[in-house]
Amino acid sequence: MQPQRSREGTLVHVVETLLDRGLVLNADIMVSVAGVELLGIRIRAALASFETAARYGLEFPAGTNIDTRAGREALESNETCLGCGKRVPTQELLERSCPWCGWRSARSLALEKSQGEIEAGSTDRREPAGQASAQPAQEVRPDA
Repeated sequence: MQPQRSREGTLVHVVETLLDRGLVLNADIMVSVAGVELLGIRIRAALASFETAARYGLEFPAGTNIDTRAGREALESNETCLGCGKRVPTQELLERSCPWCGWRSARSLALEKSQGEIEAGSTDRREPAGQASAQPAQEVRPDA
């Protein structure tokens, strides 16, 4: 039997998880002598991808150019497609479909169904109230 290594413990998996979910460290350090606080340091460090940082509202480092294509994509809200696992803009995934695999959300299917009903209703030509039909009314006779 050969030893096997699962992907769960690899460095690639750890880095991928950290960038996807992010890591925030908060630390308060106080130095005091005889009950008198001499030094107080507060540290807040975040490790995350730009996309994750934008999603949680973290501030970007000074000098970060977010006017580039990558910066705009990071600020754009993305979700993971359930069909193929690729990142797709949320609006597109929910209201249309995944451009990679064609997966459709329940919301997009419901929108398509409601639009189909609206289009079917618009093709139903009803006479406005108070106007007579151009066709003569048919007489209904009960069968004897």
